[in-house]
Amino acid sequence: MLNLDTHVLLHAVAGKLTAREERLLRAERWSISGIVLWEVARLAQLGRIELDLDDAEVSRVLSAVQVWPITVEIARASARLDVRVDPADELIAATSLVHNVPLITRDRKLLASRLVPLA
Repeated sequence: MLNLDTHVLLHAVAGKLTAREERLLRAERWSISGIVLWEVARLAQLGRIELDLDDAEVSRVLSAVQVWPITVEIARASARLDVRVDPADELIAATSLVHNVPLITRDRKLLASRLVPLA
């Protein structure tokens, strides 16, 4: 199983993955932190993306994705990360750490982490 950050999920839905990302995502089940759903809704609300969580194709993709709730353990782990990024990305990274699920991201700061399991 892989934990996708918000932008990788958006690239997957849009069919704009790198060859490496496509290979990884084809071979594994997908999961996301619950905060990813909030980020997608907020980005759409702000007009930064043209994606609707009610769209049939988006709903189809999300129905196959494991959604990890934000727990006290994840909140604690986010405060112990060895990188500082925006709070949503910290929760996404902490989700990977707590559940020991590799994170797939393009974020350079997250990729520099020595704690977060990366794909």
